[in-house]
Amino acid sequence: MIKNNKPAKLTLAHINDTHSYFEPQSLQLTLDIDGEKISPYVSNGGFARIATRVKQLKYEALKNKRYFLFVHAGDCFQGTLYFSLFKGQANSDMLNALGIDMMAIGNHELDMGNAPVAAFLERIKFPMLAGNWDLSNEIPTKNHHLKRRHNLLAYQPELQTAHWLTRYVDDEPVAIFGVSIDKMSDIANVDADTPFVNAFETVKNTVRAINKSGINKIILLSHLGFESDCELAKVVSGIGLIVGGHTHTLQGDFSHLGLSNDAEYGVYINGAYIVQAGCHAQALGHCEIDFAADGRVLSFKGKNELLMGRRLCADKFLTSTIDQHLHQKGSEILQHDNKVIVCKKDIQLQSLLLDKYIPEVRQLQSTVISRIDRDLRHVRLPDQEGGSEIAPLVAQSFFYMMNKSGYQVDFAIHNAGGVRSSLYQGNLSEADIAGKLLPFVVPIGIYHIKGRYIAQALEGAINNATNNGVIGTGSGSYPYTHNLKFKYDSELPLGKRITELKIYAKQTGWREVDYEATYCGSSSAYTMKGKEGYDGLLQMEGEGVISEHSMADCFIDFIKSGVDHIAFKPPES
Repeated sequence: MIKNNKPAKLTLAHINDTHSYFEPQSLQLTLDIDGEKISPYVSNGGFARIATRVKQLKYEALKNKRYFLFVHAGDCFQGTLYFSLFKGQANSDMLNALGIDMMAIGNHELDMGNAPVAAFLERIKFPMLAGNWDLSNEIPTKNHHLKRRHNLLAYQPELQTAHWLTRYVDDEPVAIFGVSIDKMSDIANVDADTPFVNAFETVKNTVRAINKSGINKIILLSHLGFESDCELAKVVSGIGLIVGGHTHTLQGDFSHLGLSNDAEYGVYINGAYIVQAGCHAQALGHCEIDFAADGRVLSFKGKNELLMGRRLCADKFLTSTIDQHLHQKGSEILQHDNKVIVCKKDIQLQSLLLDKYIPEVRQLQSTVISRIDRDLRHVRLPDQEGGSEIAPLVAQSFFYMMNKSGYQVDFAIHNAGGVRSSLYQGNLSEADIAGKLLPFVVPIGIYHIKGRYIAQALEGAINNATNNGVIGTGSGSYPYTHNLKFKYDSELPLGKRITELKIYAKQTGWREVDYEATYCGSSSAYTMKGKEGYDGLLQMEGEGVISEHSMADCFIDFIKSGVDHIAFKPPES
């Protein structure tokens, strides 16, 4: 038991949901210059600028005799070509170079199951906090074993608490632990033998255990989302700071720059301050927290800062600057804005990116594989203009790739949310597909299933997308198909809404699906797990087969094969 608690002062910097956005992005602002509105583009964010600013903050903190922490609240995987090409390796290198002290696990770290997390843990130099991840029943014969890894602070089932870290601030112990979404199996691909348990109960039990050990100063890293963090703070007392992620909430009023006003920075609920720093390495959050001896937060001040380059440009490609007079006035506005930091890129981190990763990414960005003669529209739910023109082609690419790999696939289904953008007239590169259209690295698989369960999966996905008789998770579940066509009658009873379900074969053309016959289908590993209304697919025969091909792999190979589609043409020589 630790007695005689003392005050403690620390400075904490934080990021979340960086999603492999290592390079700066183009950001359009709206500025008011002498009554005239201008909308210049700036180079915003990136890991090299974060590194520069963190070093400045750490120097200031240590100079003022304040303890310094730099944390990540989860979701570093997915998002850009850096993940599509290098998976978690680039993230481990870049986060190690950034010098974070710890990280909560996010749901996208588990999009491809546990194995990539195990590989990530082998490389990182900081602990990963996953306090409600129960590894106690992990199958011991796995190649990617996670249980008892020293840098993974998971759930303690015997105590029903998270493992926590203890950091000494002014010789006073501060406990830090992390939790993530407990419905992880609904939105990611965590292995079935390692479930996530109830986050709120884990937090309650952990705070109680920490207090019982004599520590009364507590920081939580949360990948639950802003609204859930607020609800958590209402029902659990004793936490001083909740550092959050998942919902990409950029706290602070940036409306004067033409940007969001999501919530104030440091929302205060029941003794806890709640912070989150947007997404995609665009902003850095930081705060100074002074704890009283009894664990209460006596003083809190902080903000999110947008990290920018010096040039104000006329185009999103940042190739031409705006009028000199407006540039000077605009620059002065940004220089005096306390939520904007104009800073240079850290040389060491930028060199790592330039030497090790950028060349391969640039090569992919310049590899044109097709020309598109007209815009191809993507919408999640069909409207008066029709449905997505792209999602059915993506489903067709699954069918193509799985048959090319030797499987006799009859049909393919893809959920609308797996496609992230429309395609526009002009050149199409591999980078456009892997980095923008299909950025989530989710593997494709095949399964054998009776016709009645195909109908069940289609109806379940549409019910979920439209909230028809169920509480859905969003329109991203809407199904697009290849070699399947169907009608959906929203007025019919649950379980009977799919009508005129037909399947195509070269030998027979379109025929009614036999509900008792078995067919071979292809879908992403995500929908094969019955996510978001696709629970009918769980009735597959056996466990199915998960391939090594991602969504982007399939579509790139499909386009390169010379897809017979009116909009796609061979690249110009």
